[in-house]
Amino acid sequence: MNHLKDNYMRALEVSLKEQIKDIKSIETIFIGGGTPSVIEAKYYKAIFNILKPLIDKNCEITIEANPNSATYNWLKEIKAFGVNRVSFGVQSFNNKKLKLLNRAHSSQEAKEAILNAKRVGFENISLDIIYDLYTDTKELLKKDLEEAFALPINHLSSYELTLEKATEFIKRPEVKKNSEELGFFLRDFVTKRGFEQYEVSNYGIYKSRHNLGYWQHKNYLGVGAGAVGFIDNIRYHQHSNIELFIKEPYFKRFEKLTKDNILTEKILLGLRSIVGVDKNILDDNMLENAKFLRDNGKLELKNGIFYNKEFFLSDELALFIMEN
Repeated sequence: MNHLKDNYMRALEVSLKEQIKDIKSIETIFIGGGTPSVIEAKYYKAIFNILKPLIDKNCEITIEANPNSATYNWLKEIKAFGVNRVSFGVQSFNNKKLKLLNRAHSSQEAKEAILNAKRVGFENISLDIIYDLYTDTKELLKKDLEEAFALPINHLSSYELTLEKATEFIKRPEVKKNSEELGFFLRDFVTKRGFEQYEVSNYGIYKSRHNLGYWQHKNYLGVGAGAVGFIDNIRYHQHSNIELFIKEPYFKRFEKLTKDNILTEKILLGLRSIVGVDKNILDDNMLENAKFLRDNGKLELKNGIFYNKEFFLSDELALFIMEN
């Protein structure tokens, strides 16, 4: 929908101006969701002019990028606006796997894009890896990770292949390997390289403050087609359809979260990350369940916070705590 980019970016400005009216400062910014690198850097100038007065001195500003569209010049221009972190949707360094995943870039393009990010001065560089495709083996995954660690990255996100309803893969469930072993193999390989697992899918020497903000249940604005925001226990959604968003950039659908909703999210998010769960938010039954998990070596209790030692079990542990 390239023909809509002028109108879309103007609608984005309208929505952003309206949403920041009562905001005094911004700790982190994340430009992502689709593929921000398909939009020429010049289109972001107005967005950053709007945000500039609110950006904290140490603000983390991340942009997502695809290797085939993040050129050297694009990265250089984006950095000039103040972006200080870039996250590349690499997925694999194996060309056959990239084709199976319908990715538009090659292994060489991915490496070049990351090196270009370093050349223009980015210190915080992340990449995504997808695993559990039916062709995946430990050997292939090991090669992918060795290629990743040969590059100047300080963060890595790993995502198990999921079969989403709106994708071609949903018609071909056999493309998923369903091997838990690969997840453990990847985790062990990455952590041995000094990257701490700070959430079930995220590892880093540098930990994304924006990511941590979500898991800590901080307030955040959501601006753009398909964006979701969260302010004082109210979640809101903008139009997911691009054309509708352009027509109605002020539109928001509100969802009031109950105390139980918030508690469930805090338990789920806390156990899947280094944030943990404050024992004071748990009712008597939940606290008893959490202590049982601690006594059986599944959780740690430090300074009133329950911490999970095995993020891959986070959902099961959360469900156990919330059991009546």
